Amino acid sequence: MMYHTILLKYGEISLKGKNRSKFEDILIRNIKYALKDLDYGGIRKAYGRVYIDCGENWQAVVDSLKTVFGIVSFSPVLKTELDLDAIKQAANKLMAEAQGSTFKINARRPNKHFPLTSMEVNRELGGYVLQNFPEFKVDVHQPDVLLNIELRNEGAYLYHKEIPGLGGMPVGSASKGMLLLSGGIDSPAAGYLTLKRGVTLEAVHFHSYPFTSERSKQKVLDLAQILAKYAGNGEIKLWIVYFTEIQKVLQKSRYPDLNITLMRRFMLRIAERLAKREKALALITGDSLGQVASQTMESIHTINAVTNMPIFRPLIGLDKQEIVDLAKKIGTYETSILPYEDCCTVFVPKNPATKPRIDQVLEAESQFDIDALIDEAVEKTECLTITKAVTLF
Repeated sequence: MMYHTILLKYGEISLKGKNRSKFEDILIRNIKYALKDLDYGGIRKAYGRVYIDCGENWQAVVDSLKTVFGIVSFSPVLKTELDLDAIKQAANKLMAEAQGSTFKINARRPNKHFPLTSMEVNRELGGYVLQNFPEFKVDVHQPDVLLNIELRNEGAYLYHKEIPGLGGMPVGSASKGMLLLSGGIDSPAAGYLTLKRGVTLEAVHFHSYPFTSERSKQKVLDLAQILAKYAGNGEIKLWIVYFTEIQKVLQKSRYPDLNITLMRRFMLRIAERLAKREKALALITGDSLGQVASQTMESIHTINAVTNMPIFRPLIGLDKQEIVDLAKKIGTYETSILPYEDCCTVFVPKNPATKPRIDQVLEAESQFDIDALIDEAVEKTECLTITKAVTLF
């Protein structure tokens, strides 16, 4: 069936009090970006709803909305005049394509001038469906088909399909965060969950050429490109940090068992420097408690102590299989498992410390000129804007 309107529902936004209108506007802005390559009629918002006049592109509109955070569900609808006969004809079309043996009519009447109450509409349409579709029976508790009717000032909207959206908050409704993006499975998943909370995301990647290859770097660009689909405006700024000199210095450390801890502390220092420069208010990592040596409680405590900036760890309570499932769902898994090393996987000590203490780490770091190393790494940092096509600044 050809639909000409899509009805969107959103959840959390409706609970945001005085900020509600502002968040609705951000959601509509992101929807417009998602639909920018499509021919459609326009977007209107009503209380708790957004309507998209989609012309003949309803399926393409639905597909494009599947990457927009803040949408709880979207439904292709038939719109009619506020006339009971016209509403019955639309109900007839929808029930003719419905699958199942039971149904329920669910009428809402925001337009209080419509002559029938919601209950009267339910009874009238219910009787009509039973008369015209005798194979269906009424089930008000678990119907196979829930035929929704919304009676608004501009017309009646009927639908029975409800396609789940991504939920969450529209990207841009929270502040900016800086994601530490490796080529692994975890950090892209952490970035996705952060975007879901409405955070505008930038990413930082640590590259150690020639210890890590250009293919390793390309893998991260590809992961950022996938994340950019969910980023509201379709792009993510990616900072590529030249990390080679720091890794060379770490290889000469007198405390090789602490090298992972030391490396992570360098990464946080650099990420914090970039975050402050870019006005990001938090760092985001893909840490999952207990997964590897650097993610024990002791390691996280010692690594965390190098910065006062908030660090968000959206995956901290997930096990590996749950993270893999999420990565597959968002489309990053197949790229993440490509066998190209990154700086977190080269030079891994044979027996990394799992319970590093801060006093041990400070002693180990006393052999380095930390500020000079960070200054050099930041100075050589490259910035890319990742969109559908990767473009150099």
